[in-house]
Amino acid sequence: MIIVDNLYKSFKLSKKQRKEFNTADSEAVPVDKISFKCEPGRIFSLLGPNGAGKTTTLRMISTIITPTSGKIEVAGYDVATQPNEVRKSIGFLTGSTGLYERLTADEVLKYYADLNYVPKAEFETRKKHYYDLLDMHDFAGKRIGQLSTGMKQKVSITRTMIHHPDVVVFDEPTSGLDVITAENIIKLIRDCKIEGKTVIFSSHIMSEVDLLCDDLAIIDKGKILYNDTMANFRANMKADSLTREFIRIVNENKKVNA
Repeated sequence: MIIVDNLYKSFKLSKKQRKEFNTADSEAVPVDKISFKCEPGRIFSLLGPNGAGKTTTLRMISTIITPTSGKIEVAGYDVATQPNEVRKSIGFLTGSTGLYERLTADEVLKYYADLNYVPKAEFETRKKHYYDLLDMHDFAGKRIGQLSTGMKQKVSITRTMIHHPDVVVFDEPTSGLDVITAENIIKLIRDCKIEGKTVIFSSHIMSEVDLLCDDLAIIDKGKILYNDTMANFRANMKADSLTREFIRIVNENKKVNA
């Protein structure tokens, strides 16, 4: 489970940054006192336009960024006081792969499995499962620096899942992937749900949200505009499509705050 309670994050802006952003404000607030809950065995989608605060929120959940205030609990652990326990319980996939260029795909995965004390037999079983699912066998022995963007993303996805985490965070999981691989990622996310994992993912592709999510939060300018089940979102739409309803909610909020 993930519990986000009154989460707030601010960054101080330098004079140069204030000039670049054309603002007199001394700080930026990408996440402004938001709260939501992600349940085990359900898929939660964090949806919002570029710059809405999605990635900052996911990075705080994953202990990469420290919250300014508020509380996050992941798998029963507090991200501020128990970050190591959180990291053991979580798998985090970001659009920035951050892989070691000189290692092979096999070596990267073995390294992360060893960091998480995955027994050798379990590692080999899990590795084969993801290599089969993502069609990775042909480049398993190649160095990361020789791989295409899509291949690197496949390695990153397998690295995310190799220690069998209870909580999985996907930030734009199909970014840069071909259609067939993207479909395999959709299947992987569904499998996480079947296994009872807690899943949160961000996406700008409404069809993915429609296919996958049980619960939905819409975020814009750091604030939660909508937080309910996907079933209720569909039932109460005022627009004639999911995409148009999302745009309507975001635009309505902009008018209120204009």
